[in-house]
Amino acid sequence: MTNPTAAELIARSNRLGADPKNTNYAGGNTSAKGTDTDPVTGEPVELLWVKGSGGDLGTLTEQGLAVLRLDRLRALANVYPGLEHEDEMVAAFDYTLHGTGGAAPSIDTAMHGLVDAVHVDHLHPDSGIAIATAADGEALTPTIFGDKVVWVPWRRPGFQLGLDIARIKVQNPDAVGAILGGHGITAWGDTSAEAEANSLWIIETAADYIATHSKPEPFGPVVADFEPLPEDERRAKAVALAPTIRGLVSTDRVQVGHFSDDAAVLDFLSRAELARLAALGTSCPDHFLRTKVTPLVLDLPATASVDESIARLQELHTQYRADYQAYYDRHAMADSPAIRGADPLIVLVPGVGMFSYGANSQTARVAGEFYLNAINVMRGAEGISSYAPIDEAEKFRIEYWALEEAKLQRMPKPKPLASRIALVTGAASGIGNAIATRLAAEGACVVIADLDLAKAQAAAAELGTTDVAIGVQADVTDETQVQASVDAAVLAFGGLDLVVNNAGLSLSKSLLDTSVADWDLQHNVMAKGSFLVSRAAAKVLIEQKLGGDIIYISSKNSVFAGPNNIAYSATKADQAHQVRLLAAELGEHGVKVNGINPDGVVRGSGIFAGGWGAKRAAVYGVPEEELGAYYAQRTLLKREVLPENVANAVFALCTDDLSHTTGLHIPVDAGVAAAFLR
Repeated sequence: MTNPTAAELIARSNRLGADPKNTNYAGGNTSAKGTDTDPVTGEPVELLWVKGSGGDLGTLTEQGLAVLRLDRLRALANVYPGLEHEDEMVAAFDYTLHGTGGAAPSIDTAMHGLVDAVHVDHLHPDSGIAIATAADGEALTPTIFGDKVVWVPWRRPGFQLGLDIARIKVQNPDAVGAILGGHGITAWGDTSAEAEANSLWIIETAADYIATHSKPEPFGPVVADFEPLPEDERRAKAVALAPTIRGLVSTDRVQVGHFSDDAAVLDFLSRAELARLAALGTSCPDHFLRTKVTPLVLDLPATASVDESIARLQELHTQYRADYQAYYDRHAMADSPAIRGADPLIVLVPGVGMFSYGANSQTARVAGEFYLNAINVMRGAEGISSYAPIDEAEKFRIEYWALEEAKLQRMPKPKPLASRIALVTGAASGIGNAIATRLAAEGACVVIADLDLAKAQAAAAELGTTDVAIGVQADVTDETQVQASVDAAVLAFGGLDLVVNNAGLSLSKSLLDTSVADWDLQHNVMAKGSFLVSRAAAKVLIEQKLGGDIIYISSKNSVFAGPNNIAYSATKADQAHQVRLLAAELGEHGVKVNGINPDGVVRGSGIFAGGWGAKRAAVYGVPEEELGAYYAQRTLLKREVLPENVANAVFALCTDDLSHTTGLHIPVDAGVAAAFLR
């Protein structure tokens, strides 16, 4: 049963974390002190409940709380060995845990335990960080807040910062909180409601002051030719640039991307102070841990051509890597963690928008949100003073902090398809849906393309949030819609790695009953449709220079001759040879092209449910409900083929285990001797 104090803390945390003006995703922490019964002695024991390392306030649950004995935590002040041994104190927290302790205690635990207040909030609001990073922040604090908020000079999070805030609270009895220089805010209260109210008061008071006193153009005047392009033009340019940018930022390791043309981003990119402020980098530790200390900024006007932009981005990327290596070399010590890669995580393109990157879609999106926070912070600081982030050496100490490295090492091992982006056609149902489901389960970002937009979106929603999957409409016979679906993948996730040509239909008719319209329909959807999808996708795959996979869901009928099936089987043979042709052509770009030849998939198949099953059952003289069993009995293994069996083969083809396989057709037919490949 959740302790009432902990339950109250969770509710407050969720409210604060739900509003981005209060804190960024996974940023900040909250705490509450109270009593519970010691299960060993049966006596009351004073405890601290505090958000543990990692996690997010907006979605915090009981499992995300660290639970510590308050007497033992406070006793650590008596053995604190000083700043040079700061990191050792985090390990010492383990000796203060109550019971199993819950989540791992964070570096900010001391702030919460040592401050003499029942409830403490530590948050990273844009308005508060703007004051914290203003060159005149210390002088502005009493001007804005009076004696209710105290300035705390920059100090890296840790035990000493907790001691500092505890002392300041004692020395300033009227204070309800503090501005932490270069970092954020802390607020406290005797009740949960009071702490929450004090946090919100600091945030809103800072925001009101900035709004009232800010200079009209904190980022300077608009620069001609750097203004935002019209929406259609900037989206088209974003699509054109995204594959190249993703390839560049994946030099050390493949990353997923996210694109934003938020109005605040576009305004920042159009202003005279862009270069100066971007070079200063972010300040709040949560920001630059997600975004690196500085972004890569394309220094060309919005009107520059795509080719000019690509050429310049390549030059700037080379320089960025050299500069980042130099930054690492300037500050790395013998015991520093190894460099984590020299590629940028934020790429800013004037007139177009922001590309952000990470190991997965959520991380990429959140990196962009953090840089938007940083833009808001810079606007606030520049509006009332000048932006003065913490210095480079301090940034390095946090970015390559042993405790941050330990946190990274605790993260779960990536799934096999993490960082891969897939487009599956005809994926709202049947085989395509099974494929999309398997790819998403293995860590891929998935674009579900289907003729029916509502069904595509519903299928995507079943797989999770838009960080996992999106649904788009795509009639694969329509060149424009095919290109739009590829563009959607590029804008949603940064690029494309894996394409599954699955969309199809079937008409079971004899030669004499097959009309020209029947023939054209079959070939337009599967032969022409696969060609259009593969062509649009190949352009992205080639530009990224990251390799990739194109997989065709063909059929055993591509090699097996059966009755009353000429249009379907002929177009499947067309698809089968496309596999060989594209494997030969795209191999030099590292793109593998393979096919899968299933037997009839009855259960869960949209094709069979749409009338094909009844017609094939009539051909073989069996009831339609027994068609799957009939197909199974004619196989060597006597097993029915299901959509999941096809999905398994797709997964196998795009893993490292088959990294050297291309131009292959894999039978998934339980053994049909007449369809053996020769």
